[in-house]
Amino acid sequence: MQFSNPFPERLKSARTRAKISQKELGIRIGMEPSSASGRMNHYEKGRHVPDVATLKRLADELNVPLNYFFCETDLMAELVLLFDSLSEEKKQELLNRVKQESFKN
Repeated sequence: MQFSNPFPERLKSARTRAKISQKELGIRIGMEPSSASGRMNHYEKGRHVPDVATLKRLADELNVPLNYFFCETDLMAELVLLFDSLSEEKKQELLNRVKQESFKN
């Protein structure tokens, strides 16, 4: 079974949800304006994968958790985004409920 890197699709999805261009995103995370669009295009096409520091800047700029980029399924990606939007208190409550359910099985 071949594994497909989810990063390019997740990056494009987060960027389009934020309604910003590839060039604008690249510039916002500190890329040179002359190369920002091309570099972001390479990331979204899967030709290159950024280093972890760049991944973190992308996540912060797009307001998504870093692990969102690596979710293998759309369901998990959606769950990660929803979980991240909760307060710390709500996250802990949800985690406790999920733990209780998993121990029942």
